[in-house]
Amino acid sequence: MDASTAYIRASGQGATPLRMVVLLYDQLVKDLRRAAAKVHDVEARTRELDHALKVLGQLQGTLDLTQGEVAANLDRFYSILRANLLQVQLTKSAALLSEQITHLLPLREAWAEVERSAIQEEVMDRTSSFTAPQGLDSVADWSG
Repeated sequence: MDASTAYIRASGQGATPLRMVVLLYDQLVKDLRRAAAKVHDVEARTRELDHALKVLGQLQGTLDLTQGEVAANLDRFYSILRANLLQVQLTKSAALLSEQITHLLPLREAWAEVERSAIQEEVMDRTSSFTAPQGLDSVADWSG
């Protein structure tokens, strides 16, 4: 399943905000890779970069800049990335696209790790609050 299909399916299935962020990063990287592969085809490159800029706008637009330094740093990163993508459109630089992908992948992995940690924490919270039904609080002897 490609990133855009996964995003649409996840959004319809009530995916967590963290899952949606990871899927947006996946889509952004996919768009940039396709733009790099078509760097000399003006129409195809423009289409891929346009979509990447829309995805980037979604990521940047959902930042809550009142939440401190991390949000402010992401906002600056996204602004620099946007400027670099516009530069790619003018220069047709596959190397600059590759550089942007290289910067995005560790961030994508960081968000994926935050998501994994949140899931693990949720599972731990659920299992730690589990209580056995009355009468089953001791282990039964099934040895016969």
